[in-house]
Amino acid sequence: MHEMSITQGIIDLCLEHAGGRRIRSLDVEIGELSSAVPEAVEFCFEACSLETLLEGATLNIIRVPGEGLCQECGRETPLTELYGACQHCSSNRVTIVTGEELRVREIEVDD
Repeated sequence: MHEMSITQGIIDLCLEHAGGRRIRSLDVEIGELSSAVPEAVEFCFEACSLETLLEGATLNIIRVPGEGLCQECGRETPLTELYGACQHCSSNRVTIVTGEELRVREIEVDD
């Protein structure tokens, strides 16, 4: 399960930027086309945050839908897989616009 290492990376990043303060909550964007499973990250978060400044923090996962731009017809199209086809013209020449995100958007720390 690579979500354990992803979650540990999220925690390490938050601790690095918290300046030694307790973290109350964090917002994490996970794209539909990323290789991370939001439920697995959520499951791993509690275990990975034990005995750290994130213990008891609220993890808010923001799911980012997959969206692409078709190079044939020029229209935006929803994507549910990395190599999806345009829903309008069936072309496979689609450039991913959103959905690959995996980032910490915001952390809230104690004063």
